[in-house]
Amino acid sequence: MAIGYLIIQARTAHDALPLSGAQIWIMDGQEKHIYHLTTDDSGETEKVSLETLDRSLSLDPDYQGLPYISYHVLAFADGFNTVHISGIPILEGETSIQPIEFVPMQGSQRIPTVTEIEIGPPAVSMTGERYQISSDTDSRVLRQPVIPNPITVHLGAPGASASNVQVPFTDYVKNVASSEIYPTWPNASLRANIYAIITFALNRVYTEWYRSRGYSFDITNNTAYDQYFIYGRNIYESVSLIVDEIFNEFVRRQGQTSPYFTSFCNGTTAACSGLSQWGTVTLANQGLTPLQILRSYYPKDVEIAETNIITGILSSYPGTALRTGSTGLDVQTIQTYLKRIRRNYPAIPAITDEEGVFGESTRAAVAKFQSIFNLASDGIVGKSTWNKLSYLYTSVTRLAELDSEGTSLGIGTVPPASILRPGSSGQDVITLQYLLNVAAEFNAAIPAPTQDGNFGTGTRQSVEAFQRAAGLTPDGVVGPLTWQALYQTYLGADNIIPPDNAPGSIEYVVRSGDTLWLLAGRYGTTVDAIKKLNGLNSDILNIGQVLKIPAAESSGGSYFEYTVRSGDTLWLLAKRYGTTVDAIKRLNGLSSDMLSIGQVLRIPGN
Repeated sequence: MAIGYLIIQARTAHDALPLSGAQIWIMDGQEKHIYHLTTDDSGETEKVSLETLDRSLSLDPDYQGLPYISYHVLAFADGFNTVHISGIPILEGETSIQPIEFVPMQGSQRIPTVTEIEIGPPAVSMTGERYQISSDTDSRVLRQPVIPNPITVHLGAPGASASNVQVPFTDYVKNVASSEIYPTWPNASLRANIYAIITFALNRVYTEWYRSRGYSFDITNNTAYDQYFIYGRNIYESVSLIVDEIFNEFVRRQGQTSPYFTSFCNGTTAACSGLSQWGTVTLANQGLTPLQILRSYYPKDVEIAETNIITGILSSYPGTALRTGSTGLDVQTIQTYLKRIRRNYPAIPAITDEEGVFGESTRAAVAKFQSIFNLASDGIVGKSTWNKLSYLYTSVTRLAELDSEGTSLGIGTVPPASILRPGSSGQDVITLQYLLNVAAEFNAAIPAPTQDGNFGTGTRQSVEAFQRAAGLTPDGVVGPLTWQALYQTYLGADNIIPPDNAPGSIEYVVRSGDTLWLLAGRYGTTVDAIKKLNGLNSDILNIGQVLKIPAAESSGGSYFEYTVRSGDTLWLLAKRYGTTVDAIKRLNGLSSDMLSIGQVLRIPGN
């Protein structure tokens, strides 16, 4: 009996937060329950086995049916909307990874809505012509090829009213490869097809094919124009490992800079002047390399080039893999990333090595990170691991920045009364743009606008996308209903964002006259504890430096002291430090909500 495998990964906020305890039901085509699973601390289920058809059928271009058995998944998580995915293909011997991006319920929402995702057959099994439009030399072009991270995909034909979604470039390529072809094909065939997929996308970006025509996206998922992409679908482990290795490599002609327009079709029911997907299987079985396969369909002088320009990456890959025994600033950088990511993914073991020294604990942390995010789990930081670390570090710190920013803006719980539209400006527009940024973290169909206080085109597009997601008329005007929906989303999502402090600590901004000894006395801790928590090697402090201070212990529980500043309220302090107004009042013996500037409060520290 043929067997394939399935793993479910439950995440939210662009992978920044795993969802543990999510309930997963796996069902067959008749909706009969086969497995009931629960996600772990990394938001992942165990790998389960499922019956399917013989692998050989997916290698036969003349086979008329679909060479696999499909399954359905129903996923629940407290505080989030439900996700139902139908048609997940399971192929013999292949591990299918099904990501589930959970969206928080709105603040006043009592019953979760159900997001429906239908996967369906791959493009290679479909009939019909491909690519009504191609590249041309009249399009505006970038100076050099760039990896767009994220890439913006329009889920329909160019002129159709459909959502745009933003996804990491590697995730986009994995999705397209899993949507176009079968993962059972020979390695050389898979690589040739993935090179074509990467290059096709980079050509669209390089020529600014859609953006130069006034569209707000990089590429579509319509196979009459571009390559197949199914938002929310499963990917295959075999495909994933190849993409992680070659995602920044592309096809070009010798002596040229631009990515070649690598058109392709299945080669059986549809013919084209480019690559034949089924033909690559035959050539791979004959022993041809991926480049030889590409030269069989494209000009003989095509070559594989590489770009290291990747947008959205905090720091560039140093060019040399980091491994046990490596030392220096690059090692310290990935240690910093892992330590911060570990707060959201506690399954990653603690790093106890000296800063900048790649020892056994750093290797173990890297290997576990790789395992969680479907990378080759070898404990070595190559380009794919480096870029995933950088991307995820940006995501998790972005959540903390948003939480802090919301507090500083004094968002509160009551929406502004203003009506905003294109051309509006001022503080209420900044509030609007902040709320849209929060919504964008949890819904890839909402683009994050620039927070500049001006209601321009980017803000209008973000408002319209939010209105569509909230079931409102997408008119781009922010009135009472849109304000209410934004606040409900914010209040729901804000409960999910974890505090950026280490457990039992607070953040303190160094002022003139501060010393470690004075701070230790003020907060009931020790100089050594502060230095250890912040990785300090000396007692010297700089004005404006941000320190983490261990919370003091008392018989009544952990707390720290806070000096009230202008604009503080009990509600804002409770929200900022993850406690309640009643808890602060009780700890300080307060009978009213009134605060005075300079007043010293005890704040529960956990």
